[in-house]
Amino acid sequence: MTEPLVLIAGAGPTGLVLALWLTKLGVRVRIIDKTAEPGTTSRALAVQARTLEFYHQVGFADAVIAGGVKIANINLWVKGRRAARVPLARIGEGLTPYPFALVFPQDAHERLLIARLDSLGVRVERRTELLSFTQNDGGVTATLRRPDGKEESFEAAYLAGCDGASSIVRGQLGVGFPGGTYTGLFYVADGEGTGEAANGDLQADLEDADFLLLFPLTGQGRVRLVGTVRDLPEGDHGKLTFADVQGKAIAHLKINIEKVNWFSTYRVHHRVALRFRGGRAFLLGDAAHVHSPVGGQGMNTGIGDSVNLAWKLAAVLKKGAPASLLDTYEPERIAFARRLVATTDRGFTLVTRRGAVARFVRTRIVPLVAPLVFRIQRTRRLMFRTVSQTQVNYRNSALSAGGAGRVQGGDRLPWVELASGEDNFAPLTSLDWQVHVYGEVQRGIREACAELQLPLHAFAWEPGMQRAGLQNAALYLIRPDGYVAFADLSANPERLPQYFSERGWQRGAKVPVRGRTTV
Repeated sequence: MTEPLVLIAGAGPTGLVLALWLTKLGVRVRIIDKTAEPGTTSRALAVQARTLEFYHQVGFADAVIAGGVKIANINLWVKGRRAARVPLARIGEGLTPYPFALVFPQDAHERLLIARLDSLGVRVERRTELLSFTQNDGGVTATLRRPDGKEESFEAAYLAGCDGASSIVRGQLGVGFPGGTYTGLFYVADGEGTGEAANGDLQADLEDADFLLLFPLTGQGRVRLVGTVRDLPEGDHGKLTFADVQGKAIAHLKINIEKVNWFSTYRVHHRVALRFRGGRAFLLGDAAHVHSPVGGQGMNTGIGDSVNLAWKLAAVLKKGAPASLLDTYEPERIAFARRLVATTDRGFTLVTRRGAVARFVRTRIVPLVAPLVFRIQRTRRLMFRTVSQTQVNYRNSALSAGGAGRVQGGDRLPWVELASGEDNFAPLTSLDWQVHVYGEVQRGIREACAELQLPLHAFAWEPGMQRAGLQNAALYLIRPDGYVAFADLSANPERLPQYFSERGWQRGAKVPVRGRTTV
């Protein structure tokens, strides 16, 4: 029998990360993209801490960090001068191995992912387009157009629609994509400049509602500008150049752009698909949700979709998990996407609103309050957890149960740096279910883990564990994506097999489970 394969339509970061994780988990993939080559321009810049944690699990984080720029400060500008500086260096200290803000352009990001897949023997099939698909209980049959123009019929176990906001997969599933488009036009430009603002910090102009940010890129004086296009005559905005919009950057941020490497205009949308799944076809990334650029969340959310779906597909295809496990993908990810779109919508409206009151808040109140807020550790940590996506949880998921300490089932496993210099995230590189115990291992736990073929990681108790919210001697069952599935204060070994049996998964059994055999 041919080994099952997952067809991935779309080779942006979402599709590439899905392919990377599935390949690492031993699942065969075929990834296609209708474009002739990877993108050479992009708007996505921020790589959040949670994404780096996922990348650490597959040995990819260090390469991304090496190619990016860590942001030490945000400078707030009003009337052509720096009105305030907000420090960001080590803002997430003690919460994650990656407590910083990182800028790494999407085009370079994609090239790294493609190279990593190449090293694993997986290549993106360019100029190959998904035309249509049908599905039944046994799989998906896709019609593809190959580079030579000929059509091909291809069978896969599952189809992942990572094909962007104009998704063919979403369209054929008939899934609605409600939301809207913000008024106004936006631009993005890569250039090389000189001046006070080209100092390696993130710059934000608060002068008026003309959304204007300047991000540092690798290389001397290299920057990316993101801003609004306003007060220009109606007409063909597609013919705009940077010369049409650069005046405000020069006047407000005192930067001289000596060379423009590329320039593009775009419109900003806010939409969430009504469903993220139709049978054996799934929607991920921009095919499922699009947001405003506030907070640098879009690309990272798509990557979170990929990791969530990857381990579940692998569990069903390779580990004997019931197909019902895949039912948890949509509720876990759609709830977060809806909250995110609502939050970024409010933030985007705030920073782009016109009027005297809005202008007063931006230019007078924000420069005074922002530095003070960031001096309060509780507030600083809350903001970091929110933006970094380390606060994302699945507490309402069917996979989540129990609680111990401040940690509930569905929470991301708290990060703890150990006295040895190691950390409790190191075992997560196995990409498999595992049990963590911090402190004394209660009787029967080792035997239960062995019976269920669950690796047990026991850590000697340290004070930092309590600060992180963990409970001494409690049991934590960890999912392959680093989220706590089940937390048990009593560490009762009988609860472990019960967790899996309640969800129809005979973990560790050597007998067929719903038509498949466990490994």
